[in-house]
Amino acid sequence: MKRMPPPIRWLGYVWALPVTAPALLLVAVVVATGGRVTAHTGVVEAHGGVGAWLLRRLVPLRGGASAMTLGHVVVGRDAGCLQRTRAHERAHVVQYEWLGGLFVPAYAAASVIAHLQGRHYYRDNVFERDAVAVAAVRLERPR
Repeated sequence: MKRMPPPIRWLGYVWALPVTAPALLLVAVVVATGGRVTAHTGVVEAHGGVGAWLLRRLVPLRGGASAMTLGHVVVGRDAGCLQRTRAHERAHVVQYEWLGGLFVPAYAAASVIAHLQGRHYYRDNVFERDAVAVAAVRLERPR
């Protein structure tokens, strides 16, 4: 998959809004259940509370997930998980900015395709492979 450059910033927010808006309800639930919320580089980040439970129990990966992106919202287990996965999750934010509400079905389709090809539904998903590659490049750059 060719890496996608960021679109015009405000247009990316508008295009991702169909996923971001309901994700903000999840943020409210995270906060109501003892979690925390911050904003970082134009993205709402929430951690703890019910969000941590959901990532551990409902994500179909062994051990769950450290974080998950929904539009311009990233939910993580804890602040450390958000920090460690920030570059990876920001790659998903750009994917949402390009695909908007189509990202969720496209991501699911990519998982199904990988599985049908005998590959891993998560590690070999083209969106995950792209996010891993983007994060690796970002983390190699000197700060």
